[in-house]
Parts: sequence; C-alpha cells; structure tokens
Amino acid sequence: QVQLVESGGGLVQAGGSLRLSCAASGRTFSSYAMGWFRQAPGKEREFVAAISERGYTIYNVDSVKGRFTISRDNAKNTVYLQMNSLKPEDTAVYYCAASNRMGAGKRVYDYWGQGTQVTVSS
Repeated sequence: QVQLVESGGGLVQAGGSLRLSCAASGRTFSSYAMGWFRQAPGKEREFVAAISERGYTIYNVDSVKGRFTISRDNAKNTVYLQMNSLKPEDTAVYYCAASNRMGAGKRVYDYWGQGTQVTVSS
C-alpha cells in the first residue's frame, strides 16, 4: 500500500505561483505512476497531470496550457506540481494519486491523498 500526503497549498493572488508536494510512504514509490487531480466546489474531480515511473508526463492541456509542471524525486518519494500564472479558476482542492499504470482517468488510480486547498484571488 501507498499513503500519500499533499502539502504546499494556500492563498495566492492571480498571476502568482505555488508548488505542491506529495510525499509517499513505502519503498516502492519509484514503481508507481503519479497523478495530480483537482476538484472545485460543485464540479467533478478533474485530471491535471501525471508522470510515469520513468518521468514521462501528460497534462490536461485545456486547463493548464503549459502553466503547470509535474515532476518527481524518487529518492525523496515525492511528486511535485509547480503551478505558475495562477488564475482564479485554478481554485480547487488538489489531490495526488498513485497507480500501477499511467493514465488520465480517475479510475486508473488506486491510492489517493487527502488533498490540499489552493485558492487564487483575483
């Protein structure tokens, strides 16, 4: 099993940046694909980005359009989401997730963190 803990959320003005972190427990972190999702009030949980065990990345191009970057540090059992040029519509709870396979669908992921709130003011 994998336990995930997100951190780094907070309140930021539009145009600002935040870096989210997701620390994973367990000795097999490097064998998991990792994803970031977000959920705004009243909306479905939305895919943001994912990274494979070897560093291949995919993004929800429509929503992040080059503003967000996902990365991982297997030595630290941590995956990151660097978010730049933040917009009020990026306001959501951000979740990280782990899976044995790469993908953009929620059902691909077996393990989820509790989420971290990101609020972008206009």
